[in-house]
Amino acid sequence: MTTATNNTPLALTTATVGGIDLQNRIVMAPMTRSRALGNVPNDLMVEYYRQRASAGLIITEGTAPSADGSGYARIPGLYNAAQVEGWKQVTDAVHAAGGRIFVQIMHTGRVFHALNLPGGVAGVAPSAVLAAGEMWTDEQQMQPHGVPLALDEEGLKRVQQAFVDSAKNAIAAGFDGIELHGANGYLLEQFLNPGSNQRTDAYGGSAEGRTRFVLETVRAVADAIGADRTAIRLSPWNRYNDMPAFDSVDETYELLARELNALGIAYLHLVDPAGYGAHGLATRNTMRALFTGTLIVNGGIRTLDKMQDLLASGAADLVAVGAPFISNPDLVERLRSGLPLSPADPGTFYAPGPSGYTDYPRVQ
Repeated sequence: MTTATNNTPLALTTATVGGIDLQNRIVMAPMTRSRALGNVPNDLMVEYYRQRASAGLIITEGTAPSADGSGYARIPGLYNAAQVEGWKQVTDAVHAAGGRIFVQIMHTGRVFHALNLPGGVAGVAPSAVLAAGEMWTDEQQMQPHGVPLALDEEGLKRVQQAFVDSAKNAIAAGFDGIELHGANGYLLEQFLNPGSNQRTDAYGGSAEGRTRFVLETVRAVADAIGADRTAIRLSPWNRYNDMPAFDSVDETYELLARELNALGIAYLHLVDPAGYGAHGLATRNTMRALFTGTLIVNGGIRTLDKMQDLLASGAADLVAVGAPFISNPDLVERLRSGLPLSPADPGTFYAPGPSGYTDYPRVQ
């Protein structure tokens, strides 16, 4: 169990993740910001991440491992040389400022529109099941999601290899590690949920089948770059991106927790299922018991008191904070000093340019 030292709040004490020393236990959660014109990280992004390097660990916005995983407008990738070089500028800046940074590798799967996919590639998913809802396209504004192609045997191998190659690119770009996005209704979670995974082969049906692609991908990435630099984000009970409820949630995620624990990965990042009520809290407690490595919990965390509750109880080893980091690049300093947080402007969350991105003030 985590304990405080010299009356320092637990969130502000040091930690180690996968052999990497962190200056505190406050993690900047991954957040899509849609500033990567042409899907390539740029100088604006370098400054954005540099400003937030006082976080114990930065987890970047979701970053596509392949062109067919780039479902949103202006999200970065890690599948070509220009993208690797762009991210290298980001990691150099964060490290120079004393920070640590993992990249979140996110394949959007069935959450896409064709206008957002570069090079005219097709959207793919475990099954050809449309996700309800719309998304922004720069050419035609809001448009409904597209119908994905179901991945065949060759497609499964290709996508899995894309995750591996992207992880290798991440290390070449100077990242301290990678987080696979297995949450929030994107490709890896689409395999886990029987509503989006209607396959009848070895990758569908039972909990063992539905977790197979995720676990194979984690193992393949860990083999390529090391388990101590490999992590994953999961969101039990998630409904975001048209993920329907299903009966075997606990069986599915308990299986994942056991297998991920055996792999010895750097950390497991949970979008806190406790927000879904008593059954979600029970799921979190069970996964905490089954996964004995570093656990990050994310969801509605804004105060040191909330962080203290999670850390002191052993429910988490690190806490991830999302939206407050957008408008408070010096969030850690503000929490340490008990200073108020600046409000964010939701209207600029996904808009291109520096407004609402790199122009939020620091405490003077």
